[in-house]
Amino acid sequence: MGLKQHTLFLEKMTQFILREIPKARYSSLLNDFVESNYFVIDGDSLLVTCLCDKSFKQGQDLHFFYLVECYLVDLMSNGAQFAVVFFKDAECAYFPFPELLPLRTALILHLQRNTNLDVQTEISGCLSLEWGLFLEERHPYFLIVSDEGLNDLQTHLFNFLIIHSWGMGVHVVLSSGQESDSLRFYAYVMQSKQRNQKFSKENQEMIQSAYKSLIQCLEENKMVALTPHFGHLSWDDMVEEACKTLSLLKQLWPQGSDIRSVLCVTLCSLSLRMYHCFLENKKNTASGQETDVHQVDSNCSGLQEVEDLCRLHCLSVALLLCFPLSQRARTRIITSHWIKNIHTFLKMKKWCEYFILRNINNFGSWNLNLNHLSDLNDENLLKNIAFFYEIENVQELHMNLGDLIKKDYEHLWNSVCHLVKEFDVGKPFPLRTTTGYFLGRALSPVRETSLENMPNLGFIPMTSAVIDAFVGDMLKDLPILKSDDPVVTSLVKRKKSVVLFQWHAHKLLSDDYDRTKCQFDEKSRDHHDVNLLQKDRTFQQFYGKSLEPVFRKFIVTQSAHPEEESSGGKISQDTKPKKHTKKQTRRPLCQKQEEEDQRDDLISSVEKEMRENLKSGIKKLEDCLMSCSRGPVKFALEMVGLTVCFETWKEHCRSEGKISKDLSIAVHMMERIHSLLHRYPEFLLEQDYQFIAKCLKYLGFNDVAKSLDPTLQMTHHKKKYSVDIEPARFQLQYLGHCLIRDEREDPDPRVQDFSPDTWQRELLDVVDNNESAVIVAPTSSGKTFASYYCMEKVLKESDEGVLVYVAPTKTLVSQVAATVQNRFTKMLPNDTALCGVYTPDYRCDALNCQVLVTVPACFEILLLSPHRQYWVERIRYVIFDEVHCLGGEIEGKYWEHLLVMIRCPFLVLSATISNPERFTEWLKSVKQYWKQADKMMEEEFISGKKGGRRSNSLEDNLHTNQSYEVRLVIYGERYNDLEKHICSVKHDDVCFDHYHPYAALTTDYIEKYGFPCDLTLSPRESIQLYDTMAEVWKTWPRAQELDPEEFSLFKNKALIKKYDARKYEENLKAELTSWVKNGNVKKG
Repeated sequence: MGLKQHTLFLEKMTQFILREIPKARYSSLLNDFVESNYFVIDGDSLLVTCLCDKSFKQGQDLHFFYLVECYLVDLMSNGAQFAVVFFKDAECAYFPFPELLPLRTALILHLQRNTNLDVQTEISGCLSLEWGLFLEERHPYFLIVSDEGLNDLQTHLFNFLIIHSWGMGVHVVLSSGQESDSLRFYAYVMQSKQRNQKFSKENQEMIQSAYKSLIQCLEENKMVALTPHFGHLSWDDMVEEACKTLSLLKQLWPQGSDIRSVLCVTLCSLSLRMYHCFLENKKNTASGQETDVHQVDSNCSGLQEVEDLCRLHCLSVALLLCFPLSQRARTRIITSHWIKNIHTFLKMKKWCEYFILRNINNFGSWNLNLNHLSDLNDENLLKNIAFFYEIENVQELHMNLGDLIKKDYEHLWNSVCHLVKEFDVGKPFPLRTTTGYFLGRALSPVRETSLENMPNLGFIPMTSAVIDAFVGDMLKDLPILKSDDPVVTSLVKRKKSVVLFQWHAHKLLSDDYDRTKCQFDEKSRDHHDVNLLQKDRTFQQFYGKSLEPVFRKFIVTQSAHPEEESSGGKISQDTKPKKHTKKQTRRPLCQKQEEEDQRDDLISSVEKEMRENLKSGIKKLEDCLMSCSRGPVKFALEMVGLTVCFETWKEHCRSEGKISKDLSIAVHMMERIHSLLHRYPEFLLEQDYQFIAKCLKYLGFNDVAKSLDPTLQMTHHKKKYSVDIEPARFQLQYLGHCLIRDEREDPDPRVQDFSPDTWQRELLDVVDNNESAVIVAPTSSGKTFASYYCMEKVLKESDEGVLVYVAPTKTLVSQVAATVQNRFTKMLPNDTALCGVYTPDYRCDALNCQVLVTVPACFEILLLSPHRQYWVERIRYVIFDEVHCLGGEIEGKYWEHLLVMIRCPFLVLSATISNPERFTEWLKSVKQYWKQADKMMEEEFISGKKGGRRSNSLEDNLHTNQSYEVRLVIYGERYNDLEKHICSVKHDDVCFDHYHPYAALTTDYIEKYGFPCDLTLSPRESIQLYDTMAEVWKTWPRAQELDPEEFSLFKNKALIKKYDARKYEENLKAELTSWVKNGNVKKG
């Protein structure tokens, strides 16, 4: 079937895509502070997009490369990882446009030779097997492609690429309509949805057939475009001629040269020889007429005229080699077009340029400088030279060339003469041996760039102490515009007066805060409203307790000179010994006996609960351990828990027989053993170690048991008590969630419930010093702990100070507010609440609370509202949670505005900031600006106070001990490991199957980028990785060394720590990486 027979299907495919385009989602592809995905750019879509740019004009090759590089640099500066693919079949679409063929070839060479980009050129087409394998290996998240080509045939090619991408599950991003700013890159995304994949699958055979017909049609166009210019010479003949010409020049210039000189000489010599053959063929086919090839034909120029044109071309290249870009930018614009008679030669010249560039890669051993592939020729410069000779020439041009340019030109033309053997092309001078015109006549053939109304270039005049201090003397050497320059005056806007009242009613103007729904009137004293408000707060407390079961903390405001401390500090003057009664002596003994009775009752109740129901008993045991503060009691509870688990395990094994065992009991045993060995070594006696060793022996861990109790007799117990798993593997497989972390043992008086890590103590210091910090730590690592400490600090300082907690979503706002209500309680005045909420849909106690939980957009409303400035002055701290939303497409601007506007200290929390150092430096610069601003305001305030002026509300802020430091705190370890699961439906039931994270990586990705820094494994996933590696490579040399039971940090250990498991994971990662990089890719 030919292309005509597939017209209906091509139209059907086009209409299907056109219906999908309006459904495309306009979103941000790359976020500034969030890691990005790997994707692919279709090279021809990139080329077409830049050619269609409004600023591009035909012949401006350098500007075309500038547009391409700006686009790619914009992506790379945002951390993008991508590949550029040029399909071989796509080249056929440019045969009707010979002027674009060398441009495409030069672009490919430039990207390959002058950049570090991943450029793929060996894939035949979008339906080929190699393209399918490429997608399977690289797994790109999306493909950037154009929805419209230079003609209908190229548009069909793009359509095939879009349909096939959908069929492979790859999203499509349109190259048109893309926009970018300093933080984000926006585009239209057409996702690979089920209907798109269905269309690709149902029409698979028709797609293959139509694609083959389209390529066949494009191949036929190739010969149709080639034959009129090169006659009987085939495609392969032209490739051979170009290769032959390059070989001759290599013999002439064995030392190599610049690509512009090489292309100029080979292009002129090859195009002259081909045009000579063209004229010879034309003479031979003329009926009964004998014409000289040097004479001008009615339809095309003679050989002598094109020789003159080639001389002009060589001169333009000589000037190109010498002229700086700044001088070329001031060249006048020639609006005249080339005359019709030389169109044939110009097209032939473009074809020859394409064939020459196509063969450059075959001369790898030749020392060619390819740095200027983006600037091979300048058509406007060539037109200027032609225009000078046709209109303005008074004397020989070579008289004004200068020695360097003249020497370069003669060298180029003499080389052309050397390569053309068939006929004499003449000497370098004179440049014009004919009197004909190359440029058409126009009313205004010249447009001087200097005559255009171009704006002046320079810096806007301004006075700023910050800029002066930063720039220094450099500012004197920079061009500064005058204050009356049109560029400056156009930026001046009319000052708008701040109107706070309605002019007709003298009422305060309302804002978005007033228009937000308020469910409860906080100032109302109505009994019904008060009851509703109390019910809401009670519900929030219950909700918070369900999220985080912690004990509420009663906050007492700290006064500067508490009377209790002053009175308590006095020493009593009465030294007379007091008489102790018998009743007073008995009281401590009774109290001690009472505590022991309570301890025995608690242990008995836990033991009873565990014997009746092990699962609920373990839960009760954990609750008691959390609430209890006495070490001996906690130790006794742990020993009771281990004893009951041990007896339960023995009973379970006796009753089960050969049936599979419930390993959860053994897991509970090991949890108790871990806790005893790590937390209570000072309480363990010899008989306790013997009992623990006995428990390990019953589990089948004989070597580990022997390490704890060397005197233990290794009698052969029945196999039924063993878990049938080696100790290290058992701990990694089943106890990964409770492996002990290396924690600091020394307590911190600022924290009562636990002993914080070093990085958490640094956060406490930040808050105590009123500093700001950027906290980058994984989810569940403990970074939110600093937020609560900061809240407690603000609540203790006074009843006036406000802390604002900024969360990205309304759901998170509700959760945080409920958690705060559950964590803290405080006696406050009647018109003040502890926690308030403000979202676009709802607000409660927003301006009369001490802890406000809100979203960025609402916080910005309060900061910018003239009516709320009295509240803004009360803000003491701001916490930004999930600050990586700064890179979001909609809410991102609010985060950025807030970080610039706030003047108080802040905490910035995130788990996924990819470039925290750069982000922190930016925040430091903002803080330094506010430091200078506050200093100026303080000086004005002090001078005004000395002058007797009335003080304002700034006085309180000036005396606030605020630091302008911004610390960066990074912690990479997660408290709890996160495992990935896939949700699916099996047998009408929803299932969650474990998904190993390394299954999402490819060997090619690992070889180029390594393992992502935030992609960690749980202990059981490390075991799975080892087992898979050992299974794939049966003779793996390091299999024994990395076996869990033989690994140095695991061997004969009853207590494997999280640090040990992480080191094991690092060893496996390094080994797998070496597989990939040392030629064992298939095994990897």
